[in-house]
Amino acid sequence: MKLRQRQFSFLFVRYGDSLDWMEKGVEAEINQVLNHKHLQNGSILLFHNDAKYTPQALGPILEGLQAKGFEIVPISELIYRDNYEMNHEGRQVPLEEEAGVAVQ
Repeated sequence: MKLRQRQFSFLFVRYGDSLDWMEKGVEAEINQVLNHKHLQNGSILLFHNDAKYTPQALGPILEGLQAKGFEIVPISELIYRDNYEMNHEGRQVPLEEEAGVAVQ
């Protein structure tokens, strides 16, 4: 699942796991996603194919994300391809020359 919040610039950020694999229940999974402190523009949410509660949680999660102003988009709309690299936090940042000057 890929997210983009309307009317802002976007970064590629994988905020983390929905923890659906822990099978703590529908409400726990919904709360993990919707109230995660790193949920932001460009977040990519991880869900697992065989998670027990994800089918029941997904509808409320999508509705909750949209209520917060997020839009579900293809990942291709989130990835910068030219003159960017991934940093250690999983964020896309402009490529920099050795001198520390951004590449134009």
